[in-house]
Amino acid sequence: MNSPLISIAAPRSFVPSEYGEGPTELRSAPLKDIGPLLGLINDYAAKGIMLPRTEFEMAENIRDFTVIYAGSRLVACAALHIYSPLAAEIRSLAVDPGWKQHGLGRQLLESLEREAIAFGLRTLFAFTYVDGFFRKLGYEVVDRGELPLKAWKDCLRCPKFQACDEIAMLKALAP
Repeated sequence: MNSPLISIAAPRSFVPSEYGEGPTELRSAPLKDIGPLLGLINDYAAKGIMLPRTEFEMAENIRDFTVIYAGSRLVACAALHIYSPLAAEIRSLAVDPGWKQHGLGRQLLESLEREAIAFGLRTLFAFTYVDGFFRKLGYEVVDRGELPLKAWKDCLRCPKFQACDEIAMLKALAP
C-alpha cells in the first residue's frame, strides 16, 4: 500500500471572502481544516503580520485550534497553546479580511479564555500588532522579558527575533 506520510492537504491560496449574514459555527479544528488554516494564516504571514506555519506544525498543533466557519468557508481561527500548568499563549488569531469588524475575533478569544479557565490556567499572553483589540478584552501591555517561556521556545525561529516589533500582552484569568 502506497500512502502519503507527509502531505494530507495541499495548502490553498487564500482569497478573502465577502461578509454574509447567516449562521456561523465555532468549533475545534479537525485535521481536515489544515489546508484552509494554512491559507488564512499564511496570507497574513506573507504580509509580515503573523508567523508562517507549515503543514507539519499545523498537524502537530491542530488540537490547539478553534475555528469559525460560515457555511463551508473558514472565516476565522485562533489557537490556545499551553506552555505551563499556569500559562498559555493565544496565537494565530486570524479573521478573513471580509469578515473583520463582525465580532469573530472576540468570539474566538472569549471561547479560548473559557477553555483556559477550564484547564485551570492563570494567565494568557499574546504577541500582537493589534494591541487595541486585546486591550478592549482586558489584556495589558507587558515587557516581553516577563514571558521567557515564549521567547525561548518559538521566538528563536522568528525572522524578526533580533528586532521584534510585536507588542506583548498579558491577561490574568479569574478562577
